[in-house]
Amino acid sequence: MKGDLEIDRKGLIREAYRIEGITAPECRTIFLDWALSLPVGEDSSDALRQLLDRYGAEAPDHPMTGVLTEGLAQTDRPRRRGGWKSRARPA
Repeated sequence: MKGDLEIDRKGLIREAYRIEGITAPECRTIFLDWALSLPVGEDSSDALRQLLDRYGAEAPDHPMTGVLTEGLAQTDRPRRRGGWKSRARPA
């Protein structure tokens, strides 16, 4: 069954909200599967906001709402540059 949102094509997030007694670790696993299935170039922050608007508003205490909120916080944080550009240069 396909998702009712274009960003939840597989219906993973929708189904997670329907599973009674689902735990946060199970939601993280589902979230990872969802995130890996996003098309290249898809704005994950925008997708997460849409999912939270659609599902999180109806179930604010659901573990998936917490996982989606954490995911959004991670995408909004500035990233540290790695590699040689982040290393201190000699004076």
